[in-house]
Amino acid sequence: MPLTVTEYIREDGSRPYQAWFDGLPAQAAAKVATARARLEMGNTSAVKWIGVVGEYRIDWGPGYRIYLARDGEELVILLGGGTKRRQRADVERASALWAEYKKRKSAISRTREKGNA
Repeated sequence: MPLTVTEYIREDGSRPYQAWFDGLPAQAAAKVATARARLEMGNTSAVKWIGVVGEYRIDWGPGYRIYLARDGEELVILLGGGTKRRQRADVERASALWAEYKKRKSAISRTREKGNA
């Protein structure tokens, strides 16, 4: 089943996933783009869940990772990326970004509810 895959854009407009992706060497960027395409096709077999954050493992080079979370059954939010060496710090950062996303989404929902009342 295909998935909608989108990246998280912070309130200040920064894009952690895109910033990471833009800094990758060409071959690594191609591997990551392929992994993203696989996610969009619904292939999550390379994702290991660490709490609420998923880690898509790319078995190439230094062990690239894409950090993501699911919002519902069909939407995947890309939070960032990294390598095996920085895994712990990257997971912590992705978890913080996910908490930020959920907080912002909740605030938007409350604002909409007040507007409809």
